[in-house]
Amino acid sequence: MKHAYIFPGQGSQFTGMGKSHYEESVFAKKLFEQANEILGFRISDIMFNGTDAELKQTNVTQPAVFLHSIIAYRTIQDAKPDMVAGHSLGEFSALVANGTLIFEDALQLVSVRAGAMQKACEINPSTMAAVINLPDEKVEEICAEVQKETGEIVVPANYNCPGQLVISGSIKGIEIACEKMKAAGAKRALVLPVGGAFHSPLMEPAQKELQEAIEKTTFHNPACPVYQNVVAKPVRDKEEIKENLIAQLTGAVRWTQSVQEMIANGASRFTEAGPGKVLQGLVQKIDKTAEVNGVN
Repeated sequence: MKHAYIFPGQGSQFTGMGKSHYEESVFAKKLFEQANEILGFRISDIMFNGTDAELKQTNVTQPAVFLHSIIAYRTIQDAKPDMVAGHSLGEFSALVANGTLIFEDALQLVSVRAGAMQKACEINPSTMAAVINLPDEKVEEICAEVQKETGEIVVPANYNCPGQLVISGSIKGIEIACEKMKAAGAKRALVLPVGGAFHSPLMEPAQKELQEAIEKTTFHNPACPVYQNVVAKPVRDKEEIKENLIAQLTGAVRWTQSVQEMIANGASRFTEAGPGKVLQGLVQKIDKTAEVNGVN
């Protein structure tokens, strides 16, 4: 039996996140204060007392979820993952868990990534939509069709679980695609309250900025493989990990395929470390026989 540790991405945040860790653990308090210093603002105050609107700002959300995930992971005694994976932003948490990145460097990269994505959203007004109960192949087909017919960018962005795929692109392109998805039999095609088209070509300006930061950061060969979003395969080479991390900003999060691959390679137990239970639910939808639990 192999044990996989998985880490959530943006969308798992909530007011009060991490507060009990800060109050009850000297170690956690030290990590929070270290993060406040690295980021140049008191992210702990926003996490504990911020409004939903404040927590939804990309430059706050991403470091907040990352920080909470790492603290939650480090509360696990004798954690020895056989493999790790993270959903979008969660991939940075996974890379700390398997020793590819040290905490400080990963937090700096998350901060750069969040800021760059925020700027890219302002340059290109764009959005995302969840498509429910339509085969992945049909969603892919409609996205390609809309792009060809209109010239608007629309691409599959998050393969979350069978029957749940998030698409990403221009506002007009997503609106047209949603109508076509419904006409093709989707139970729902719902525009999401997000600031931009994550995991699409519209994130290219952010990708360049992140690439520069990654190339200046020390990466180590990991203790166990990371199943990276863009390839949905186990990766152990630090240079390949870098390339995939850069490609992730404009490429799809292949979560369904990553979990299936982990199970094919022996994973039977999945522990989600971080805020919420989203990934536990997705894993169970991908494979009902998988054992899931969480630490937050």
